[in-house]
Amino acid sequence: MLAEGGNAVDAAMAAVLVEGVVDPHMNTLGGECPMLLHLPGRGVVCINGNTQAPRRATPRAYQDRGLVDVPDRGVLAAGVPATLAAVLKALSLGGKLPFGAIAAPALDLARGGFPVHRGFVAQEKFGLASLAAAVGQEWPASAALYWPNGAAPREGSVQTNPALADLLTYLISAEREAFGILQQGYERVAMAFYKGDPADKITAYSRARDGLLDAEDLAAYACQVEAPVSISLRGHDIFKCPPWNQGPAMLQALLIHPGQTERLVRDADSLHLMIEALKLAYADRDQWYGDTRHFNVPVEGLLSSQYAERRRSLIDPDRADPDLRPGDPIQLLALLAREKVFGSRPWGSGTVHVCAADGEGVMVSATPSGGWLRSNEVVAELGFPLGNRMMTFYLGPSDHPNVIAPGKQPRTTISPSLVMKDGEALLACGSMGGDQQDQWQLQFLVNRLLFGDTLAQAIDAPRWSSESFPGFFAPHDVFPNRVRLERSLAETFGASLAARGHEIVVGADWTEGFVVAVERDPVSGTLSAAVDPRGTKAEIFSPAALAI
Repeated sequence: MLAEGGNAVDAAMAAVLVEGVVDPHMNTLGGECPMLLHLPGRGVVCINGNTQAPRRATPRAYQDRGLVDVPDRGVLAAGVPATLAAVLKALSLGGKLPFGAIAAPALDLARGGFPVHRGFVAQEKFGLASLAAAVGQEWPASAALYWPNGAAPREGSVQTNPALADLLTYLISAEREAFGILQQGYERVAMAFYKGDPADKITAYSRARDGLLDAEDLAAYACQVEAPVSISLRGHDIFKCPPWNQGPAMLQALLIHPGQTERLVRDADSLHLMIEALKLAYADRDQWYGDTRHFNVPVEGLLSSQYAERRRSLIDPDRADPDLRPGDPIQLLALLAREKVFGSRPWGSGTVHVCAADGEGVMVSATPSGGWLRSNEVVAELGFPLGNRMMTFYLGPSDHPNVIAPGKQPRTTISPSLVMKDGEALLACGSMGGDQQDQWQLQFLVNRLLFGDTLAQAIDAPRWSSESFPGFFAPHDVFPNRVRLERSLAETFGASLAARGHEIVVGADWTEGFVVAVERDPVSGTLSAAVDPRGTKAEIFSPAALAI
């Protein structure tokens, strides 16, 4: 896209569409795509690429079907597909190329095919091999596309998606009717999808399965541009999506952690404090975060220095706390009154990240997710499944910020990051990983911005993950004080953390996280990128930064 005269917005949006073709076990057009964009002269903006509940989605609609929770897959978990709307909104704000050029690589891969890669076949949680037995029998359209011979394709075989290719061709044709004017072209593409034939096919699919989604829901959907939230950390301005997204919890953890005001040291004491700070921030996430159009999230209080100081006072430097303890950001109190805590209970990582930067200072951080193969059966005429993001909604209590309601957006884990320094875009980063996304990004940003590691060193450093809070996704388990440590980190700090009461689970090296990042040096203009070696065998992948 850059070679064709486009910028970082064009490049990132083309990559988002390609990801939906070659990684359908991670994301498709049926899912969501929150984004942060830096546009010179405009600053950082958030594109709210989140799904939206159908107008008939109420707690009663699920309870009348004998359900106590929104299911974790199937048509009752599906909201409005949001990814295409987010892509078009980004292009309308800062793109230079027509949608036809942006969609051309994805169209080529869907029509002509692409080599099936290892993750697509064997990824433990979402790969085809793990889904073939269940989905292949229950969802014939998915089986017809991805298991035509009754088995998952082998690595290296060629996979096509003719229906998706036809859909992209249809959308490109709609743009051509706008006489080459970019803005009108993007609008025609959106109308063709959300008010045209694809909307009718999605409606028919939903109705045939007793779903709630229909044509009126798609026609009413509009992707919004919003102001992001941010904090300043030692000369850096770190931006996240508003608190319909879990991103502000990472900012809270950075404010609570003493590293905001003290000298950081890589030792067990600092690691313990960072883990405990994150647990406090995630407790507030579970208590307070939700659709900001439906609930007045007290984000200013949550991200205030006074509140961070009070929350920090709860950390015992010698002992891990197993409890989920939200605070009161309205009264700026360290702990919320017990009778007001919603509480948590055990209820019984499919994402990618795209980031791009260019020499003009345009920078994009986008996290496409959802609409993956295990969420719903493929809509045969469109070549992609609907999402299941609505599973993160609650059905009660009625005053919970994340209780389901018509037209409401579920709170999400998909959380891009963008960092500014001295008024210029410095870096964009993100990750797959559900609840772990902001944990891994937090560690990367501390390594890069506070310790001064290079981009690759900051990504390669050994990592941890806390599970001491309810997971966003079913079965929403909580494991008080559990911390997963990569082996090298466990060998160095595991015994000291265990002595403080942390439950240590030791994993192999290169297993905690999938961070990718781009960076622009504000002085030289040099562009760099780095990718996480995790998820690929360390002995066959030597991590390194790429300087352009």
